[in-house]
Amino acid sequence: MPLTKKDLVDQVQTELGFLRNQSVEIIESLLELIKSTLASGNDVLVSGFGKFCVKEKKARKGRNPATGEDAILPARRVVTFKCSGKLRDKVNGG
Repeated sequence: MPLTKKDLVDQVQTELGFLRNQSVEIIESLLELIKSTLASGNDVLVSGFGKFCVKEKKARKGRNPATGEDAILPARRVVTFKCSGKLRDKVNGG
């Protein structure tokens, strides 16, 4: 079962003793900060967790799967995530 935004809010409220509204505001602010940083083209590094990176993808030739017609896919930016060694070890039971 995935960890949801609601779960994060509940954990902040329970673990840190903030009121519900404060917990929602904390999580929303954190996520907005991460989104705006990535949107500006900068990476986000969370020590002991991992790094969110913005990568540039060049325009490329593709194909419409429904019609088989060739198409040019435009250049775009994508977000990738590289986990830290600590996170990898924890996930693998270390």
